[in-house]
Order: sequence, then C-alpha cells, then structure tokens
Amino acid sequence: MSEKIRVRFAPSPTGPLHIGGARSALFNWLLARRFGGQMIVRIEDTDLERSSRESEENILASLRWLGLDWDEGIQVGGPNGPYRQTERLGIYKEYIDKLLAEGQAYHCYCSEEELEQEREVLLAKGELPRYLGKCRCLSGEEKARQEGEGRKPVVRFRVPDDRVITIPDLVRGDVSFESNGIGDYVIVKSDGIPTYNFAVVIDDATMDITHVIRGEEHLSNTPRQVLLYEALGLTAPKFAHVSLILGKDRSKMSKRHGSTAVEQYRSKGYLPEALINFLALLGWSPVGEEEFFTLEQLVEQFSLDRVARNPAVFDLDKLNWLNGHYIRQSPVEHITDLASPFLRQAGYLEGEIDGDKRRWLELVVKSVQEYPAYMEEIIQHVGIYFEDEIEFENEEAKGVLLQEPIPAVMEAFEAKLREVPDLTVEATQQLLKALTKELMLGGKLVYMPLRVALTGQTHGPELFYIIPILGKEKTMDRIKQTMGKLK
Repeated sequence: MSEKIRVRFAPSPTGPLHIGGARSALFNWLLARRFGGQMIVRIEDTDLERSSRESEENILASLRWLGLDWDEGIQVGGPNGPYRQTERLGIYKEYIDKLLAEGQAYHCYCSEEELEQEREVLLAKGELPRYLGKCRCLSGEEKARQEGEGRKPVVRFRVPDDRVITIPDLVRGDVSFESNGIGDYVIVKSDGIPTYNFAVVIDDATMDITHVIRGEEHLSNTPRQVLLYEALGLTAPKFAHVSLILGKDRSKMSKRHGSTAVEQYRSKGYLPEALINFLALLGWSPVGEEEFFTLEQLVEQFSLDRVARNPAVFDLDKLNWLNGHYIRQSPVEHITDLASPFLRQAGYLEGEIDGDKRRWLELVVKSVQEYPAYMEEIIQHVGIYFEDEIEFENEEAKGVLLQEPIPAVMEAFEAKLREVPDLTVEATQQLLKALTKELMLGGKLVYMPLRVALTGQTHGPELFYIIPILGKEKTMDRIKQTMGKLK
C-alpha cells in the first residue's frame, strides 16, 4: 500500500477485554505493522454509567500482555488528544453546532413513551422501527413550549430521503443500505453527551484514521457514519468488517463455549503467544498449511484479502492444543516462572525459591512440561513429588507389584541407588539401563514396578526424572511404604 496506514482500536471501558475485541485489536495492529503504519488506541467512555477506569486499565494491560503496543493514544500521548471521549466534548460541540446551523441536525423533544408508541405502530405494520421525523420542522414557538415544559432535547441527524448508501467493504465487498430504512437518529443525548455513531466519526476524522477494522456487528452502524462524513465534508476511512466469532455449536460465542475475557485466559496460565496465534487464525487464513506463527511471522503474512467473510469458530480444544505446543517448546526456566504461582496456590511452594531449590523446581516442571494444556493444569501432574502418602490409583497398579520377581527388582535397585554419588538425570538413566541388563528382565518388570512403587500410578513422568527429584532417601522410603501396603 502506498498510503500511510493509520488504524485504531477504540474499546469501551465497560468490562474486560474480550476475545472479539482482542482479535480486532490484533488485526488492526498487524495491518499497521505490515505496511509501516501507525496504531492508535483511544477510549470510548461516553457510556457514563458503565464505564470505569478499572476496566480501562484492564483492557490496556491485556493488550500489552498480548504484545500489542501502540504508537499514539491513551498512556502514550500524541498530537490528536485527548484520547478519552469524555475529554473531547468541546471538539464534538464544534461539529454539532455546524450541523445544527446548516439544518442537517435538529433538536427533538419526543418522550420515551411517544417513541415507544411510534415503534409499536411501525412493528404492527410490519415495518422496521425508526424515527419518523416528528420534530423535524418545529417552529420556534413549539420549541419554546417544549422547553417550558421542562423537556430536554436530544439532537437528531437529518437522514436524507431516497438514498442508497454503498459501503465498499474490504472484507465483504460492496454492501448497500437504503436511507429510508434508517430514520433520523440521535447524535447527542439529552445530557449533552454525543452518541457512539457521532463521536466515532469525529474521532476517526480528526485523528486521520485511514482504515477501520472492526467486528461485523458494527456493519449496520456504518451507513449512519458515512452520512455524517458526507454532511461534514470529511473523508471516510476504508472499512473492513470481520466476521462474528461463533461457538462450536455455531451459536454466538458465550461463556458456555469457554472464557470470553482475555484476563481469564491469562489467569489460567495460557501463554500470550499462543492466544495471539489462535486469535490470528479466527477468520484469517495464512498461505500454506502452517499453524504456528510468531507475531513477527504474522506481520510478514497478514493481509485483509485473506480475512474470511464466513463466521469464525472458537474451538477451545484447538486453543488448548496450540497452547500445549507453546508450553512444550518454551524454555523450562520460563515455564517454571509461569508455574510457580499455581504451585504456591496449591500449597506446594513456600518462601524464596532460589539456588538448589530453584534447580530442583525446574526439574519438577521439566518432568511434566509435556502434559498441561495451560499452566493451571500443572497441579494435576506434580502431586507425586509433594504428597507424603502414596496411594495406588487402582487395583491394576497394585497388581504390578504382586508379580513374583518384584521384591528382587526393588532390592537390586536400592543397592545400585546407594552406589550413585551424584543422583542426576543422566546418572539415573545409566542406573536403570544397568539394572535392566543385570537382571535380564524387560522394562515391564523393571520400569513399571518402580513407577508404581514411587507414584502409585502406571503412567506419568519419566523415571529418570522422578528418582532424582525425590532424591535417594525419599525414593527408598517410598518403595518401603508402597511395598508395605502389599502385606
């Protein structure tokens, strides 16, 4: 692209950053980075009752956790501030006054009851509910009477009749709307606060936004916004409306399909690079069959012409598969850092973890690193190292130790274990190899009985991890305890 790309992400701080919003932010960020453009983040906080600074902080922190930075906007600054809508009311007033002075907007005094009655009449006729223009041509006397009754007006935009508004959407192609089905809509509420459809136009225009990538649910707002651009003599950005995100049952994504907020995935121990990878594939198709991408690789490949029109399906199993891959591929030091809060919460860790204790903990994590889909699950796999009492997981496990040669296997193992000066993973591997050779028994009569004796389970981490993690004394105590349960 030859033009300078300027995109924006403009969340409403009425709750945490949701998956759909995170994907919109990612697609905007990727387009900007792909073509050397700029990303702006601003806050749409005109919903005064529901907006909060706490939600704003959550959204911005979630963006940074995902690795998405921005060049201008909230917390960063820039030449087009302020970057909260409630701090831009003076800017909006200038454009509202222009529309009122030119007769392209007007004050409306209709009550909620009158509007509801009008709505019911239209529905009864089988027509789309819309405002029919009752206050379009009020005289000065009528306005004075309404205000004398204490009515506070809203400001409505005068929608031109008999127009077809065509949006050249970069994802969906040309999408057309008839102005007659829109009705004159509110651009300023009775408390003086502008509505979303008005404020977003002024913000995008004054911040020189060139491309607007957002969810498909905003498509119906676009003709209203395009009409405002035209009325104010402003240049509209290019629009790209990304498909909805559906659950696996093809219904609109909700909590029953999995967590909907980014912070919930963070708190469960998902890796940001895995969530980014997953979000990128929700509605965008890479070239080729590759499914694992770094942010840098996504930047190299991303383009709007590979964004699908069809709804994307949120598949939690696929996210878990992706995240498990990233856990396995990450350095054990990093995964240990991520695992530590969950281990503390489970009561497995206390105090400072450094030196030998840190090295021991990294070995614990490494032994189970292949199992969790997200870090919260690591608790399910490390109990064998922290529990004092070992129980057989079932009768089949207990039966492994009832085979005839097992007491001799345990005795030979303990004798060799005492001889090892430094019980490392490598030394344990050599010990087990020598033991099997000496006893001339298959793995099922050496490795499996040792596993059950030490963990009570027939599956789990490799023995050459388990034994050095437990150490000589605890390993021999475990064997004595477990074998004693057979009597």
